[in-house]
Amino acid sequence: MADEVRRRRAGVLGSPIAHSRSPQLHLAAYRALGLRDWTYERIECRAGELAGIVSGLGAEWVGVSVTMPGKLEALEFATERTERAVVVGSANTLVRTASGWRADCTDVDGVTGALAELGVTDVSSKPAIVIGAGGTARPALVALAELGASEAVVVARDEQRAEGAVECGLRAGLSVTYAPFSDLARLCPDASAVISTIPADAMSGHLEAAATAPHVLDVIYHPWPTPLAAAVRERGGRVTGGLSMLLNQAYGQVEQFTGRPAPRAEMAQALGLSAL
Repeated sequence: MADEVRRRRAGVLGSPIAHSRSPQLHLAAYRALGLRDWTYERIECRAGELAGIVSGLGAEWVGVSVTMPGKLEALEFATERTERAVVVGSANTLVRTASGWRADCTDVDGVTGALAELGVTDVSSKPAIVIGAGGTARPALVALAELGASEAVVVARDEQRAEGAVECGLRAGLSVTYAPFSDLARLCPDASAVISTIPADAMSGHLEAAATAPHVLDVIYHPWPTPLAAAVRERGGRVTGGLSMLLNQAYGQVEQFTGRPAPRAEMAQALGLSAL
């Protein structure tokens, strides 16, 4: 019976999920915290399946990380929601509570932590650029607002595609405008930060323009370096990628699941990175 009381479980839900590196991070954290009986596993969760899967989890489950395609479903399923998850419009974290499940979006922490790694501490005096308008663009905009940004530009293929991201930024308190890709050469050199949320192949025709930015976060983590990262480095700029985001968003998840400070050095080591 004592073993059952001590045992706790957590995991990551998504599809496809076999590639997820979240187990490395969480298990490293649990071991560093002395939580030897805690487990963390990958769970295949296709679109429309999240509510059924999470509802069926036993009392030993403390929380789950959520990746695509379940982030919107996670927000809708939860009985409580943090303000930032509501603003983003999705959740990557579900935490067991006394009355149900609380949804949060630690993807925001992933962006703020990655930008800190680049030395980006002042985003208030110059516009920040977010390339892309999909699901990752929204926590990026909320993160910029948390860092004190007043102005952001969403670069996308067309204005209609950018509408959801622009609205998210406005809800977060930013002054947000849309710009086409043809404006990158004008916008990037003077940006406080550039955050690319699009696939490498979609970025291929715009590398020279985007690489003029002094600080770039490319949310891709495999393969690394991306062509954008290589171009930024070649021009002498600073760049970081999706592994830093993954690490920084996991700190908050570990703390919410365990109630203890995340062992940052051990988690960073699990990914071959250094903790700030």
